[in-house]
Amino acid sequence: MRNRARIMIPLVAAGLLATACTGGGATPAPTAAAPQSQGAATNANPDSLPRNETLYTTGTQWGPPPNFNPIREWDSAVGTKGLVYETLFHYDTVAAKLTPWLATGGSWTDTSTYELKLRPGVKWADGQPFTAKDVVFSLELGKMETIPYHNLWNWLKSAEATDDQTVKFTFSKANYQEWDFMLYTRSMVPEHIWKGRSEKDVLDGVNENPVGTGAYTFMSKDQDRVVLQRRDDWWGKTALNMEPKPRYIVDIATPSNEVAMGLLLQKGLDLSNNFLPGVANLVKGNFGLTTYYSEPPYMLSANTAWLVPNTTKKPMDDPAFRKALASSIDVKKIVEGVYGNLVKASSPTGLLPQWDRFVDQNVVGASGFAFDTAKAKKLLADAGYKDGDGDGYVENKDGSKIALTLIVPSGWTDWMESARSISASAKTAGIQITPDFPDFNALVEKRAKGDFDLLINNERQLSNSPYTYYEYMFQLPIQKQQNTVNFARYDNKKAWDLVQQLDQVKTDDTAGMQKIISQLQQIHLDDMPIIPLWYNGLWAQAGTSVWKNWPAANGSAPKTGAVMWRNWLELGGFETLTQLQPAGS
Repeated sequence: MRNRARIMIPLVAAGLLATACTGGGATPAPTAAAPQSQGAATNANPDSLPRNETLYTTGTQWGPPPNFNPIREWDSAVGTKGLVYETLFHYDTVAAKLTPWLATGGSWTDTSTYELKLRPGVKWADGQPFTAKDVVFSLELGKMETIPYHNLWNWLKSAEATDDQTVKFTFSKANYQEWDFMLYTRSMVPEHIWKGRSEKDVLDGVNENPVGTGAYTFMSKDQDRVVLQRRDDWWGKTALNMEPKPRYIVDIATPSNEVAMGLLLQKGLDLSNNFLPGVANLVKGNFGLTTYYSEPPYMLSANTAWLVPNTTKKPMDDPAFRKALASSIDVKKIVEGVYGNLVKASSPTGLLPQWDRFVDQNVVGASGFAFDTAKAKKLLADAGYKDGDGDGYVENKDGSKIALTLIVPSGWTDWMESARSISASAKTAGIQITPDFPDFNALVEKRAKGDFDLLINNERQLSNSPYTYYEYMFQLPIQKQQNTVNFARYDNKKAWDLVQQLDQVKTDDTAGMQKIISQLQQIHLDDMPIIPLWYNGLWAQAGTSVWKNWPAANGSAPKTGAVMWRNWLELGGFETLTQLQPAGS
């Protein structure tokens, strides 16, 4: 079964995914390579690592590590960003605030100027000091058109290193929501190594010998794994008073979730970030495995799975039809039958549980939806969709046949089963939907071109703000190729104006954010441009034979996420590594 951390990072390049499906070899007694000099990412002679100092993980890579390039946040080798390269801040998803990291803090000195203070004494793995010039250089890479954060320079006028520990940013427009997102998501790279690289090399370069400020360096690579080794001279040991406990991290690309489960049960893995069916039996049985919750849904929520209609096609261009479609879907059957309660049904707003404070319950109460076949039938009839030929399916208002196709990637069996379930419940309401399972790359091409009727998508993850969800939902203008946002091609200028207004509300102004988000929720529920289905889980099944003190909802265990997915190490994944304890201690 393929499953994923299928999570596009907001404002990042198109159609590329970080997946929790894996591919590659899977020997039950993983071995790794002998230590090399810091910064190396080359093959080495195999040599067993001390098991009690090594953390074995899987669930992010599904093939050979393609590159060690932190600019490529969607397909770089596990740990490139977060373990080798670092960001200015982390984001604490529990406290809902930025946590100083390479920076000690930052503040808006006026409405168009932000001053960033860096932590003194930070060094790159080659011993060179990390300074404000590195920060300026890293962000100015975004001036290159193909770099994922190129749009930053639409509203950032300048970045200036006023001294070694201070950067002054001057903006033409203060997009506070996006700026906070930038502060914890963009990797810092060393100017003394990266200066002079071409745009193609910056974006597409393998970066074979990565040099970062992080707690780990790449020790070796192979077709089915990468091996990282802890830096004894990492700056955070003294500045942050923390240190990741595993001396070595070996991330293995497993060919299937069944192989990952086998390795877990044989104690050849410590952490699986794959979707594993039957988790309830694993947790309740005597298998030495643990999850965040001890009962359903077992996992934290990571992102929302949406049903996305192509609003440029009949009848999906009609809000009344989309609302009827939403009411026709029995999400409870998917949650229980497909996932065995490993996921939670989404709220009508689609906002993750961590964002409950932004849900306007009055709007949801008045305009929300739920599974109700009778209501779906009534909505269809009231809007003029009737079954004129008696085949059990309604036709368009002009009498033409409605025969919709719902696409999900071939091999993603949980989504394939979900698509079949959606088709079955829609049929009961009189809507004809046929599931189709193209190859993932073919699906991405269809999605980008608008060559589809319906699809399932979950490419926006938990972040510092619901802004990232609404930017995904409403962004304008619509392009010929919709690569990362607004796959529904929903055109609502008022909604997009509100999203831009939300961007300019400071992230600590909860009331100001709630006021705008309430209006966005009203538009969403009135027009239903995309239909929230369920919260995809932050899959994390951990073994306790070698490492203990894994994150858990109860007791004294940490409340972070045990996850190695790309771009989640800044959301608590790294902190989890610092709180692990040897099982024998």
